Amino acid sequence: MDIVKRIRLNPLERRDQLIELGMTMLSLRGLEQISVEDIAKKAGISRGLLFHYFASKRDFHLAIVQHASDELLERTAPDPSLTEPAEILRDAMRRYLEYVEDNRESYISFMRGPASTDPEMRAIFDSNRAEIARRTIAHLPIPPHVSAARTDLAVRGWIAFIEEATVSWLKDPQITRDELIDMNVQALPTLTLSPGLAAALLD
Repeated sequence: MDIVKRIRLNPLERRDQLIELGMTMLSLRGLEQISVEDIAKKAGISRGLLFHYFASKRDFHLAIVQHASDELLERTAPDPSLTEPAEILRDAMRRYLEYVEDNRESYISFMRGPASTDPEMRAIFDSNRAEIARRTIAHLPIPPHVSAARTDLAVRGWIAFIEEATVSWLKDPQITRDELIDMNVQALPTLTLSPGLAAALLD
């Protein structure tokens, strides 16, 4: 294991460094396999010093999950240069899949591992999903007669569909990424039962 040359950092910089090291490990293994000892060794600090920045191993893992969630939202932010709903949705979906391909092990770990049942980690995941739902709804041509509650419920169900399909695809990619994007985009108007939305996204 490569060890980072130890340099003097202020507390915020050191905390950020430890999270980044955790994120690097997360791209190769599940969250539950990231040990405090490995992180401390990689950072060139003592195990005890790591707990100066995080109250516990669990607190450290929560910080990693929050960072990963923030990174996913940053990488999938809508492109302001795009104006058509179909373009915006496909572009965001493309970057979503690029992100999960870059972080395959951690994504599967979040969706299927112990983190998926942890209440505090689930709260982070739910906040992430809520923001994705908000962004999606903001760029959809929702007909006036379709209620906001119905739209929100349909989009949240669509996000759950995407997560399930993505995990299955990562484990056994029997279709191409473009085919997965097409399938995900086509599923949205089906869930909302909106002909107008189907026309906007599928034409």
